[in-house]
Amino acid sequence: MSEQKVWTRREFVNLMGKGSGIIMGMNLFNIPGFDKVFAQAVTEVPVLWLQAGACSGCSVSLLNIKSPTIQDVLLGEVVPGKHVSLLWHPNISAAQGDQVLEIIENLKNGEPGSFILAMEGAISTKDDGIYCEFCEKDGKGITALQHLLDLAPKAMAILSVGTCASFGGIPAAGSNPTGCKPVYKVLEDYNINTPVVNIPGCPPHPDWFVGTVATVLIAGLGAVEVDEHKRPKAFYGKLIHDNCPRRGQFDQGNFAQDFGDDGCLYKLGCKGPVTHSDCPKRQWNSGVNWPIGSGHPCIGCVEPFFPYKDNMYEQVQVQFATAPSTYPGIINQKETRVDPVVTGLVGAAAGAAIGAGVVAARKNKAAKEAKEEENGS
Repeated sequence: MSEQKVWTRREFVNLMGKGSGIIMGMNLFNIPGFDKVFAQAVTEVPVLWLQAGACSGCSVSLLNIKSPTIQDVLLGEVVPGKHVSLLWHPNISAAQGDQVLEIIENLKNGEPGSFILAMEGAISTKDDGIYCEFCEKDGKGITALQHLLDLAPKAMAILSVGTCASFGGIPAAGSNPTGCKPVYKVLEDYNINTPVVNIPGCPPHPDWFVGTVATVLIAGLGAVEVDEHKRPKAFYGKLIHDNCPRRGQFDQGNFAQDFGDDGCLYKLGCKGPVTHSDCPKRQWNSGVNWPIGSGHPCIGCVEPFFPYKDNMYEQVQVQFATAPSTYPGIINQKETRVDPVVTGLVGAAAGAAIGAGVVAARKNKAAKEAKEEENGS
């Protein structure tokens, strides 16, 4: 049997920010007495994972985490002194049928705030949610909607894993015949105030889920600083566009004309200018690559607008982009759209104008000094 892995401080920092030490907007390692948290006795933190309208891709992504491995997460300590007790997961747990129902019933009737509920998938609400059921009681199926309504008030927090659970995603797209809704919206409809943290992505990066759980275990739910869409800012706080290695190509007006070409992928429908995540830094498959690195546009899968009403490759309108100081902005005073193709030309013109101004100023200064010299003599 392999030895259980305990994260070191360095490994945890690497997971959260690739060496930045910033956790959910807080530099916890600079807080006096923080190291004492690591010396506390091991605490069991029960986690129940349920799936509703989903493809299980979010679960598969989590299982592919490399550092720590999924074995470390489930069998060891996520952070020193804190152990995740996975009560049940539909894909990897042995329990089925009545055993699962017993686990759910115990939580439903137990103490409030005693577990974390991880929800994967959108919640079907039409016709009382009959389009998504698992487990049965007295010969009648129990809907995912009913499970959520029973468990949410008793949970410490709800982690909506994936874009379907966070924003509705693909199940809620188009005509949405089953009335799928994101988890937070269902809770709002039923006036349930349990805190929700959205971890979107199709699928989400495994680090995003494990890092969020680790932060909750270390410093509590209050340490998870979220944006207006309830996403952890540590992972979703920056635009892909502002950290993309092809950003310079955008500013120079050098655009790819086909998939796999060099140049910025904006004209091929890249959603990087309106998508918030740390994909450029974290990358996928243990840091091997990511979509833009492979020559394919970002599809914006972490945003509420995914999966789109129209063409996935339609160009987005760039707003509030911040170009490097050597190039002018691409949004004018009225914040109307400006074709990015002209950005490079404007930049060159601005550079030429600045250069001409400097030369003219120097000539004027030299002429003035010569005249003063002449008058003085």
